[in-house]
Amino acid sequence: MAKLYFYYASMNAGKSTTLLQADFNYRERGMRTLLFTAGVHDRGGRGVIDSRLGIQASATPFDAETDLRVATEAAHFAAPLACVLVDEAQFLAPAQVRQLAHIADEVGIPVLCYGLRTDFQGKLFPGSAELLAIADSLIEIKSVCECGRKATMNLRVDAAGNAVRKGAQKEIGGNERYVALCRRHFMQRTGGIA
Repeated sequence: MAKLYFYYASMNAGKSTTLLQADFNYRERGMRTLLFTAGVHDRGGRGVIDSRLGIQASATPFDAETDLRVATEAAHFAAPLACVLVDEAQFLAPAQVRQLAHIADEVGIPVLCYGLRTDFQGKLFPGSAELLAIADSLIEIKSVCECGRKATMNLRVDAAGNAVRKGAQKEIGGNERYVALCRRHFMQRTGGIA
């Protein structure tokens, strides 16, 4: 029976690398996959999943209006799919997570979602909250804080490296905008963000 998986982590933990490795494993065995990524991306651009290690793959971009169920069923009808992989899953709308659950439950295709658990204020993204609530399997991908402890939080910083405490939940950026930290160092640098 197919399942809905959520692989979550802080920034720089290798989520995209892990997704691309899973995709490679399916394709190497002659199986067809379908890749989705958020319509706005920080490294590769629209329609590209890429890793900080330099590997990448084309993907179908999604936004809040994309019906992932319809897109997946159309692709599956054209040629059977072995797996659906979703990068930047934190940007999914809750309804899209339910569409992906339908793909696993009713169509029988495993769905592997990769994304952040929380934003720069330590709050759940809507897509992540829904995945945490209904995914069959929750898998944490580990990252390391500057102190060596497990990083679980994402600190947004300004150009001078100071913590940013307010702003839009969605702001694309890489190492110049975000630092993965353990909870202790996140709280120290943000004052606990109220």
